[in-house]
Amino acid sequence: MSTSTAGAAGGVPVVRTLVAHTWWMTGRRLKVLVKQPAFVVILLVQPAIWLFLFGNLFRRVVELPGFGAANYLDYIVPGVVVMTAVSSNMWAGMGVLEEIERGTMNRLLTTPVSRSAIMNAAVAEQAISTTVQVLAIMLLGLLAGADYPGGVAGLAVLLVAALLLGTVFSALSNTIGMLVRQRETIIGINTLLLLPLTFLSSAFMAESLMPSWMRTIAAVNPVNWALEASRAAMSAGPDWAVVASRCGWLALLAAAMVFLSTRTFRAYQKSV
Repeated sequence: MSTSTAGAAGGVPVVRTLVAHTWWMTGRRLKVLVKQPAFVVILLVQPAIWLFLFGNLFRRVVELPGFGAANYLDYIVPGVVVMTAVSSNMWAGMGVLEEIERGTMNRLLTTPVSRSAIMNAAVAEQAISTTVQVLAIMLLGLLAGADYPGGVAGLAVLLVAALLLGTVFSALSNTIGMLVRQRETIIGINTLLLLPLTFLSSAFMAESLMPSWMRTIAAVNPVNWALEASRAAMSAGPDWAVVASRCGWLALLAAAMVFLSTRTFRAYQKSV
């Protein structure tokens, strides 16, 4: 057997082991999450509050010439979904930091569990939480009278875009948690980034009505990529080229952030 064939054959068990370990580690983290019912309730109630507050506060903006939407509720559902994905995943580093402080992380390093699975599980847990929140927002929007012309396919793209965006920020937050190991730094960075990233996008205001400098920033803002992909898919005439390009950019950025968090964890492992 050639070296390349042996490497390919040996790669399959490695991938299977990584998947199995990630599955087990994710289940472990979810058990901890379920044991905190107050936190689970907050996960579901917070998006509902945002949908209600922003939906009522800005509902008259559709009357502005050039806004491009007849119903603000239809427009804001993707905005609330994306804002929820960003805000909830930004706190992922707190969980990593807590495990370091409790000594749980160091104990895991003495087990045969895959090192990549430890960080992947943190991202997977956030993805599952984000999925529950996104589905809740979709349902609330539907009950409130929102219209989804893109149907199931459009909603599926909205979910995928939110998960990719969430992965970007959960992996970034994990990286920061591993590097700084200070809660105050994570809180400060989250506070600094959340609102600027949200309002420098088309989450709550049509991009055509933004100042030119804001449109320039929005063009390179991953939050806006998720919104553009979602709205392109949820329209009556989906633009799949936009969906593919924006989701592709998000996927590349998410992969880069996951790789960075894994490399950071390896550096942490060497330091203990």
